[in-house]
Amino acid sequence: MSASYRFTHAITRAPSASIVQGLRAVDIGVPDLSLMQAHHADYITALRSTGAQVVELDALDAFPDSVFVEDTALCLPQGAIVMRPGAPSRLGEAAEMTPHLKALYGDVRAIAGGQSFIEGGDILTTETEILVGRSARTNAAGIAELAALVADWGLPVREVFTPPGVLHFKTDCSLLDGETILSTERLAASGCFEGYRVIHVAQGEEACANSIRFNDLVIMPAGFPKTRAALEKAGYRLREVGNSECAKLDGGMSCLSLRFTPKV
Repeated sequence: MSASYRFTHAITRAPSASIVQGLRAVDIGVPDLSLMQAHHADYITALRSTGAQVVELDALDAFPDSVFVEDTALCLPQGAIVMRPGAPSRLGEAAEMTPHLKALYGDVRAIAGGQSFIEGGDILTTETEILVGRSARTNAAGIAELAALVADWGLPVREVFTPPGVLHFKTDCSLLDGETILSTERLAASGCFEGYRVIHVAQGEEACANSIRFNDLVIMPAGFPKTRAALEKAGYRLREVGNSECAKLDGGMSCLSLRFTPKV
């Protein structure tokens, strides 16, 4: 099986001019919109090079962080779940994504609200389970509601914990194949990947832990040579994409797309 990393579709959204107002844990500079747009185009080219259909949505100036579409939904072969972002300024992004998911899926469900918060950046789907990291953006109520929504789809949900000071669970990890996780040492040390093969990112290259396996490619941010060498040695086919501007907003490779094979 390879449903967790082989896909026919992806959804992306163009970065908006308002992205300079995007959320960030630490201010390391204002993103350069032109450079971000160039990196985004390279990212879409990498996705398309695998034969996938990429839906490119227009920019949403009302939502500075809307380029990070992954946080709005969880897309599985059985259907899609619309998330409820934990950042108040991002709540409207999920509603904007819903009609696009309904155009591709026959079964679209949603986190109802109330006290539940959950973002896609905290969710890592493998061949056998859905790992969800508790974080500042995802709470226990959101995880419990997700588990109830996907119960009839046959994938168990397992709650894990994001390291202190790390925005999202997938800031520190990514799926490489059905048995293998790329992870920072600080996250793997928690034991959350017991039963998986783990490849650690190199010391000082923690920012490249957020990569994506998309069909036959591992798409990783440019500029991390030691981890690139380790992945090449392990036999993965790699494509580097610039991420300097999204990184200023805590964004990485997984944040920029929803990846799925829809079931109508």
